[in-house]
Amino acid sequence: MASSRRRKLTRSEYKIQADELREQLVQLQLALKRAPFKVMLIIAGPEGAGRGTLLQTLAEWLDPRGVETFSWHPPTTEEREHPHQWRLWRDVPAMGRIGLYAGSWYTETLREEARNKRALRHVAEEAERIRDFETLLVDGGTLIVKVWLHISEDAQGRRLRTLRADPLTAWRVTNEDWHHHRLYRRLEKTAALIRRKTNQPGVRWTTIDAEDERQRDLDVGRLLLARVAAHQRVIAKLPRAAAANPVALRPRGLRRLHALRLDQEMSETGYDALRDKWLGRLSRALRSAFNTGRAVVFVFEGWDAAGKGGAIRRLTSAADPRDYRVIPVAKPTPEEKHAHYLWRFWRDVPRDGRCAVFDRSWYGRVLVERIEGFCREDEWRRAFDEINAFEKELTDHGVIVVKFWLHISHEEQLRRFREREATPHKRHKLNEEDWRNRRQRAAYEIAVGDMLALTDRKNAPWHLVPADDKRFARIEVLCTAAKQIEAALAD
Repeated sequence: MASSRRRKLTRSEYKIQADELREQLVQLQLALKRAPFKVMLIIAGPEGAGRGTLLQTLAEWLDPRGVETFSWHPPTTEEREHPHQWRLWRDVPAMGRIGLYAGSWYTETLREEARNKRALRHVAEEAERIRDFETLLVDGGTLIVKVWLHISEDAQGRRLRTLRADPLTAWRVTNEDWHHHRLYRRLEKTAALIRRKTNQPGVRWTTIDAEDERQRDLDVGRLLLARVAAHQRVIAKLPRAAAANPVALRPRGLRRLHALRLDQEMSETGYDALRDKWLGRLSRALRSAFNTGRAVVFVFEGWDAAGKGGAIRRLTSAADPRDYRVIPVAKPTPEEKHAHYLWRFWRDVPRDGRCAVFDRSWYGRVLVERIEGFCREDEWRRAFDEINAFEKELTDHGVIVVKFWLHISHEEQLRRFREREATPHKRHKLNEEDWRNRRQRAAYEIAVGDMLALTDRKNAPWHLVPADDKRFARIEVLCTAAKQIEAALAD
């Protein structure tokens, strides 16, 4: 922490240093426009430490066209009806921009502690969730600069009294501020625990003395400059993405894939009878889930021409169209490409009592991005744990996650490709990328096997569907979906 015994800056000294710093920050923003990362400056500290005035100063120094400002508030109804991280992911700045946070997930945690004293164990658990979220962003290239503004208990009291005594600033002092002042020592103990739990390589806390407001502002601005410069050097040394060497990480997944019986068939008569049975059962299961506030997420992955679209159409016929959305996942847009790969999927996580059907999904990270070299090896290897954590965040909130891999033989895929070529209204479904993927089937099988082995979890299991026979596959999807939702509701 900067020393509180430093001589206070005069107004003229401050102006000279602030003007110089302001020019450096403008140059920083120009460089950031070309940088492949984003910056998050989190300003935390006790009430009266000057988070708001510091934010205002930074906003004056920085070009507003390259800044996004985020405030933190008690969760809205919509936010409460989503997993905890949903609101966090919405407050991530765009590539090449600086996000300023005078209130953040830390603010809300401390406010909750002030409202309802909780055991330190619960505070530590919340801090660990924050740590995991920040780690995910940092591993994805985001620079997070975290500042704790420190003022003593006496200084906090003096500042609150000064603000209250001035008619122009009295409105800024609330009853909650005085309540926090009375709890200063308890909240400082809690804040120290949170900082300790979330202080990690790449996203460490810096404590700044906030009693001298001028020096505080300069210290934070200089810290931002130094951290961005250091991060630019780190990013410049990262290896480029390259196509992966097709070696299985977990051979058991590939064995499971190859052991699947693809010769299972179903007659048209048998299909009609079972379709009505399982559609009815799935419809009842979905209504029960929605009536109890449970969201459902369906994930469909599989080979090109494996029948994902047909299976999805049959599955959604069991639900009220007002209750579900089908999300076809294509190549990322330029905005999505420059964001963390999970960001675009968090936006489509359904609220409580709703359903989302993903036609392809976040598993592209460990499939096409791995095989085509769209990400570095360390990134796709890390993605298995990141995806497991993402799905656990969903299921911990109560979301039911149902995942399907539709599997067809190499020969059946070729037959369907030829059929699409020969059928005018199906030709749009086939393109050169499909043929290229087919030529790389051996490499993709290894990637699929690793996906099955490393992301098959009790809370979000994989269901392998033999799909050479479309009728058999569609009944298998309906039956499996109904049974998993029923089991989740009974748990």
